[in-house]
Amino acid sequence: MTRKPRPARVFVPRDMAAKSVGADEVAERIVAAARTAGLELDLVRTGSRGMLWLEPLVEVETPAGRVGYGSVAPEDVDGLVAAGMLTGSARAEPAYLGLTEQLPWMRKQQRLTFARVGVVDPRSVGDFTEHDGFQGLRRALTMTPAEVVEEVVTSGLRGRGGAGFPTGIKWRTVLGAESDLKFVCCNADEGDSGTFADRMLIEGDPFVLIEGMTIAAYAVGATEGYVYLRSEYPDAVEALNAAIATAREHGWLGRDILGSGLTFDLHVRVGAGAYICGEETSMLESLEGKRGMVRAKPPIPALEGLFGRPTVVNNVLSLATIPTILAHGAAAYAAYGVGRSLGTSVFQLGGNVARGGVVETAFGITLGELVNDLGGGSASGRPVRAVQVGGPLGAYLPVDQFELPMDYEAFAAAGAMVGHGGIVVFDDTVDMAAMARFAFEFCAEESCGKCTPCRVGAVRGVETIDRIVAGDNRRKNLVLLDDLCDLMTDGSLCAMGGLTPLPVRSAVRHFGEDFHA
Repeated sequence: MTRKPRPARVFVPRDMAAKSVGADEVAERIVAAARTAGLELDLVRTGSRGMLWLEPLVEVETPAGRVGYGSVAPEDVDGLVAAGMLTGSARAEPAYLGLTEQLPWMRKQQRLTFARVGVVDPRSVGDFTEHDGFQGLRRALTMTPAEVVEEVVTSGLRGRGGAGFPTGIKWRTVLGAESDLKFVCCNADEGDSGTFADRMLIEGDPFVLIEGMTIAAYAVGATEGYVYLRSEYPDAVEALNAAIATAREHGWLGRDILGSGLTFDLHVRVGAGAYICGEETSMLESLEGKRGMVRAKPPIPALEGLFGRPTVVNNVLSLATIPTILAHGAAAYAAYGVGRSLGTSVFQLGGNVARGGVVETAFGITLGELVNDLGGGSASGRPVRAVQVGGPLGAYLPVDQFELPMDYEAFAAAGAMVGHGGIVVFDDTVDMAAMARFAFEFCAEESCGKCTPCRVGAVRGVETIDRIVAGDNRRKNLVLLDDLCDLMTDGSLCAMGGLTPLPVRSAVRHFGEDFHA
């Protein structure tokens, strides 16, 4: 009896970055080409593996593992199928890449938070559970809330936003707060330049965020959660809402989760594009239906947060890392990293870089390894001159600091910050005086206006840099610029004004010649 051949299993990303370069059209052409060839096909739409220069990346399942082809244009599909792409053939050139997991970009990573992204169908709860999904929640429910909190403390997990505050300490404060109502809020208002990991994770593995927030709710005694997601991410909004609905249907959200007695539900709220709402108290104001403006501290959100109740506020990467910590234990997670920067971090390479994308690796990798070894240097082929790490309020670092390890304390000692892990590359044609001016322009545009140092200081900063570049009493205005930076750093209510001097001062310090042009 002749055995019927198994359908070819093919994976095409539905990530927004892949779709922007034709992934949907590639998927349609593969279906049509398989039909024409009389081949059975099992097409799975996944998240992105993070190798954005190879998108659309097509993967084919073989006995040896998944074989990659990229980047595949819609017009390439017929020829690649005819050359054997659907069987993993190496003859399907020039797109043939070999085993995806053996590509240098993948081999150099330690994927914990992003373990399933690009691997599973993000709409399938079955796929998620088959790849160890909800194991962290199951283990958490066998522990007391205090034990869960201490596990997170022991792991050394720190916030993946700007300050790197220990996640477990924040949870411990909320757990100890007396209130009949507590909240868990996820800040997914990913507005930093060169950052896209939150979006990629939500589009590629939304259930892990749901699991992480549910563990947080159990640990601190919360019953309601909100994800504050930016309007510029419509695919992520749709993916997360679909995952929440599926989780409710399967009993992973709602009343009596897994028969544990835990009640927790989750809602998505879409922001209106204000950068300042990435700051936790501005986000809470917006969630309450108010204009997004910074609150004075104290009180801290852990004690008086959403609607005045104790609230956990973490960002996407922090919450999405919680399940792996609970599933495998704090010690396994803390075995990665260096010093007080434990575990892995997700770094994003963008700007003028040859190979842009997402890299998850242990803390301690150097800036140069990320930019040159993984990123391949500049896309223009010209020498790299500077990188900005940590978003538009991050410092500009020159090439002679490329040995700096990606480590919160090492960066702080160098007058910089890791922030959300965004790394934007510039070649030797960049005008660093213009970049310093842009930092002030950005602050003036995005300031909530509540405090004078930020609201007025940013405008005065633009004017001062213009006078310096024009040669108008340059020495006096450089002193004035330094005084203005002191004032903004010390007097601003939040990091919007407080960190704006970081890119300005680093540009003056490392690239002073551009201010004398």
